[in-house]
Amino acid sequence: MRIRIVVADQTLELLDEQDAPIRRYVISTALNGVGEENGSYCTPRGSHIVRAKIGAGQPANSVFVKRRPTGEIYTPELGAQFPGRDWILTRILWLSGCEPGRNRLGNVDTMRRYVYIHGTPDGVELGRPGSKGCVRMRNDDIIDLFDQVMAGVPVEILESAG
Repeated sequence: MRIRIVVADQTLELLDEQDAPIRRYVISTALNGVGEENGSYCTPRGSHIVRAKIGAGQPANSVFVKRRPTGEIYTPELGAQFPGRDWILTRILWLSGCEPGRNRLGNVDTMRRYVYIHGTPDGVELGRPGSKGCVRMRNDDIIDLFDQVMAGVPVEILESAG
């Protein structure tokens, strides 16, 4: 099993061992496009793994700060109180790069950049870039994906399907 993210299509596919699609989800990657440099707020390309799964058993719309649940449940009213906040909700799949010099170690380390696949408020538009580097998903979709993958699953982030 592996995950393939195609930035141009704004899709995430869960593939079986023969690369046949099991599920396909609409996502949102970085508003700033693709790139690996720390501080760029871009989505990193290349080969990754899910280093850690965070949030098992938490309710949908649980709010996370620094990978820890705050005890809050996201509502539009909470969102209105903190309009500039980058909401990380429901589940987190924390990515780690596998390619030294490209997305691992030094100034390009995906894990040290805190790049995740995570849930986002229902009102956030998916299908077009909008994040600060992470991969945003609908809350029901991240729960579905989270429940199907193990830590260590390969993740490939491609600019285009070609």
